[in-house]
Amino acid sequence: MKLVVVSAGLSVPSSTRLLGDRLAAAVGRQAPAELQVVELRDLAVEIAHNFTSGFPGRSLSAALDAVAGADGLIVVTPVFSASYSGLFKSFFDVLDKDALAGKPVLIAATGGTARHSLVLEHALRPLFAYLRAVVVPTGVYAASEDWGAEGLDDRIERAAGELAALMTGLSASRPVKDEFTVVPFADQLAALAPPAGGHLR
Repeated sequence: MKLVVVSAGLSVPSSTRLLGDRLAAAVGRQAPAELQVVELRDLAVEIAHNFTSGFPGRSLSAALDAVAGADGLIVVTPVFSASYSGLFKSFFDVLDKDALAGKPVLIAATGGTARHSLVLEHALRPLFAYLRAVVVPTGVYAASEDWGAEGLDDRIERAAGELAALMTGLSASRPVKDEFTVVPFADQLAALAPPAGGHLR
């Protein structure tokens, strides 16, 4: 399985990237997967050029392919003006419109104050619902005061567990009762054969 983290953090070091790393580690403990991190900061110029030329550069193309080919995504953005960042939105604007259909996605965000925690519900969740992704129930928001405080670790583990379950297909592993029996074609032909010494009419 392949897990991709899309981080829209701008600074180095970045609390947005840190949150993405912690979420990825939590998922990895429950569903071991190959991990790839896409840092949008490094793709900003190519994303802008994609809008004007209509074609992605080499690095952006590789990032888009990674996201499209992932079994699960963790997307993390800093909050700007009470919403996701422009760079974050621009990346998903240049992604193929069908690339996330049916794909499990864990949404997360960072901000300076807990007042922006609803960004998960009024901005991120509708965006990925529009892209037809399967968004896990628990989103993770980390304000400045959340780092090292009680509660963040629990939210990370709960959200990671939900993503891991979707990635490994646990939600689809319940036995399904067959409504009919499939008869092999050879058996159907044998049933048509005439009895010994008889003839087909």
